[in-house]
Amino acid sequence: MAPNTVVVTLEKAENISLIELNDPTAGSIFQEKQKAASPKQFTWVLLLKAHRVLACIPWLAVSLWTVFGSIRKRIASSDPNEEDPRYRGRLYRFIKAFLAVSVMALVIEIFAYFNKWDLSMVNPWEVQNLVQWSYMAWLNFRADYVAPVIVTLSRFCIVLFMIQSLDRLVQCLGCFWIKCKKLKPVVEGEPYDIEDGSSFPMVLVQIPMCNEKEVYEQSIAAACQLDWPKDRFLVQILDDSSDELLQHLIRDEVMSWKEKGANIVYRHRFIRTGYKAGNLKSAMACDYVKDYEFVAIFDADFQPNPDFLKLTIPHFKGKPDVGLVQARWSFVNKDENLLTRLQNINLCFHFEVEQQVNGLFLNFFGFNGTAGVWRIKALEDSGGWLERTTVEDMDIAVRAHLNGWKFVFLNDVKVLCELPESYEAYKKQQHRWHSGPMQLFRLCLPAILTSKISAWKKANLIFLFFLLRKLILPFYSFTLFCIILPLTMFIPEAELPSWVICHVPIVMSILNILPAPKSFPFLMPYLLFENTMSVTKFNAMISGLFQLGSAYEWVVTKKTGRASESDLLSLAERETKTLNEEKIQRRLSESGLEMLGKLNEQKEQRAPVVKKRNRIYRKELALAFLLLTAAARSLLSAQGIHFYYLLFQGLSFLVMGLDLIGEQVN
Repeated sequence: MAPNTVVVTLEKAENISLIELNDPTAGSIFQEKQKAASPKQFTWVLLLKAHRVLACIPWLAVSLWTVFGSIRKRIASSDPNEEDPRYRGRLYRFIKAFLAVSVMALVIEIFAYFNKWDLSMVNPWEVQNLVQWSYMAWLNFRADYVAPVIVTLSRFCIVLFMIQSLDRLVQCLGCFWIKCKKLKPVVEGEPYDIEDGSSFPMVLVQIPMCNEKEVYEQSIAAACQLDWPKDRFLVQILDDSSDELLQHLIRDEVMSWKEKGANIVYRHRFIRTGYKAGNLKSAMACDYVKDYEFVAIFDADFQPNPDFLKLTIPHFKGKPDVGLVQARWSFVNKDENLLTRLQNINLCFHFEVEQQVNGLFLNFFGFNGTAGVWRIKALEDSGGWLERTTVEDMDIAVRAHLNGWKFVFLNDVKVLCELPESYEAYKKQQHRWHSGPMQLFRLCLPAILTSKISAWKKANLIFLFFLLRKLILPFYSFTLFCIILPLTMFIPEAELPSWVICHVPIVMSILNILPAPKSFPFLMPYLLFENTMSVTKFNAMISGLFQLGSAYEWVVTKKTGRASESDLLSLAERETKTLNEEKIQRRLSESGLEMLGKLNEQKEQRAPVVKKRNRIYRKELALAFLLLTAAARSLLSAQGIHFYYLLFQGLSFLVMGLDLIGEQVN
């Protein structure tokens, strides 16, 4: 073969061409062409990427313009007096003062930065003017007096943070152990004889409600359809509604189920004191309650499955010391919006980890107030329902535990309910849930110390159940991440390490999301959301601990009345003409005509309807601007992780403050 011959070999021509060059001259020519072509290709790649970036700019501009337009409308339509001043108070004034000082400090730091003042090594007598001398004096005072105080406080909060993280880790390990060993409560003895109705215990089913017109029909229907001998259970509808028309509607619904054969009664209190606790206490005072052994409690938006009683009541059999069987909640609207998705993460962890671990290893947990069955004797031995706090469910659980009663949690028995879809409703719910435990702790502490339970159970109640999970958690999360962290941007000598603000919180958030694995895409929004809610929880904890005004407020959480996951379409298909005619006939009864007359009277006398709209929350907005100010200051020090955390946390506070999360009202 000649030395200048070029041999081209093609293998698997349908897929790849392999070229072999035996001529060194030809090979060098090919390589030179390839080198010549590579700069052109690189230029085309850069142009293509630049085109893609430029194509995104109009979309980004339109999106930002839409967001700013929504913000402008929200601010323009807001009423400065619509937020209850009790939810602002002294904490709001403190945040505003902190924000004003931070803005002034930022202006000074920017001025010093652009004038390139490096006065740390300058002799005081060499300072050129009074402004520089004042700035140098502040630097010395900051390093000698302010920084040590901030460092001490931050270390204290970090210790609390690590203790709480350790507690959460231990709970997760307990849940992992339960999963590995497949541990769960078991039913002892033989099941109830289906053919012999008298073998089933007597059960009272209570549904307390107050002005919940969206959900009363579905909750009454679910309770009346429970699979239990009809003569062995009674449904009590405990209506505390102040709307007279709604009272007639609920009473009418009860009468319709009674005509169908359900054993159901309607109760309405004329003196509605004590909120839900007063309602339940009044119902338990009925003479016929002495004939019943157990009481199942459901809030108005809960829809138990027909087999609920058959799955829960048997856990009392052969266990005379069991006072409570608690079922898990399941949410019909968990995917409705971002707010409900984030709530679902929290509550899945609460039931899957906290309730299940405490139930199996300690036989104690906080009663959730609904979807549970109590042994009536346990309620009576513990003093019954008391009206002294807004968390009557936790109150009765603690007193029952002090009297030696054991609790059982059933993670595989789920009851359908709703999550609050608006930030306003969720904020009020969380305020009540975090102020009530502190009220209860003050009232129960003497009883805990003098009770006859073991020292270990006393320590668990005081240090873990109350202090760590109800007081320390909201305290350090607000103080450390919303106050100390932005403060350290202006006091660099007290800077927090990156593992405190980034690594450990992310690990804890991952542990929280594990019970709801489909929520992993929401990891970062969840982390920011939890820190944002810390201001509400901290304010509630303080108001409950020191008996401030808003601690005793009870606001019924707003419901939407979503039927089920199959929702209203399948329900409409199942409705028959006969059922519709029956409902029309019932509405034309004497009580229906009376109700119609009352409705017409109310329409004539009704005041102008106030349009519902999203609110502005000043406390969250003040914190948003505080964190964004601190983020701007961190840019001067080139603190990467601190800057990004403060930026995104500030934006999340801004979203909350403008009520852009959750239900949006047009």
